Amino acid sequence: MYGNAYIDPNEKRQSVAEGEDPKKLEEFEARIDRGEKIEPDDWMPPEYRKQLTRMIEQHAHSEIIGSLPEGTWITRAPGFRRKLSIMAKVQDEIGHGQLLYAAAETLGKSREAMFNDLLSGKSKYSNVFNYPAETWADVTVIGFLIDAAAIINQITNSKGSYGPYCRALDRICFEEAFHLKQGHDAFVALAIGTSAQRTMLQEALNRWWQPIMHFFGPSDKQSVHSEKLMKWRVKLASNDDMRNQFLDTYVPKIWELGLTLPDPNLKKDEETGVWAYTEPDWDEFFRVIKGDGPCNAERLAVRRWAEEKGKWVREALFQPKDKYVMPLA
Repeated sequence: MYGNAYIDPNEKRQSVAEGEDPKKLEEFEARIDRGEKIEPDDWMPPEYRKQLTRMIEQHAHSEIIGSLPEGTWITRAPGFRRKLSIMAKVQDEIGHGQLLYAAAETLGKSREAMFNDLLSGKSKYSNVFNYPAETWADVTVIGFLIDAAAIINQITNSKGSYGPYCRALDRICFEEAFHLKQGHDAFVALAIGTSAQRTMLQEALNRWWQPIMHFFGPSDKQSVHSEKLMKWRVKLASNDDMRNQFLDTYVPKIWELGLTLPDPNLKKDEETGVWAYTEPDWDEFFRVIKGDGPCNAERLAVRRWAEEKGKWVREALFQPKDKYVMPLA
């Protein structure tokens, strides 16, 4: 989920030190405590490798799948300038996916295996990309608010412990800042536009609010392995902390434009700085993330089509005598 790995709550928990050399584990954790980066050739616990691979792979899948709802609007965007900006953004997202696949490969999983797991439905990606972009207003909500949520997540994770992922995120966050500006500009243009445009934007905001609240993942009381992942600096903030940071930054911006949010309980406690809100429907979140959302089948069908139709290009470029070199990201 843009780097916020989905972990099945039913997954069997494993002891941190299970099957590990205690001395190597102690040295590994001491390096992380000192703020050092772990590199591909360094020793790491299998559980660290497993969870980090899953996180980066899901992030890469989310970048690729996330380009689909916006990509369908390239030819329908209002005006030449909007068409150019959304085209550039989609191109960036695909590039981000490539950076992240390269980072994940350093952990030992091949890109082909990652693609196969995505197309088979085994690997997950962000739940928000399983909803349709019905109008141009939906695209502006994605470009502004979902990209804003992604930036909070990615900036946090860029301070993590795994070098290749952090370096990829540094570049991605730089480009995402421009995406956020593009989304904000388009969002505001509708908010201060005609009555019909404001209505269209408000309806899109209502549709997307729950998926946006789902974006950071289940509440902390439902999360699995968080303590371990945070100790190893795979995660650096809890789901609820990042969700609160998003609400604190962007809800006021929405209200300033005279728009409303479909949650009567949404309110900030000025003393604690914590936002109260209606708990999202987590049953829907898990149903969508497991493949039963409005657009799950469509999104994967498009990716399977692209994989099949692009096969001849990959085969034409492949030279049997060339030696494949594992990227260092």
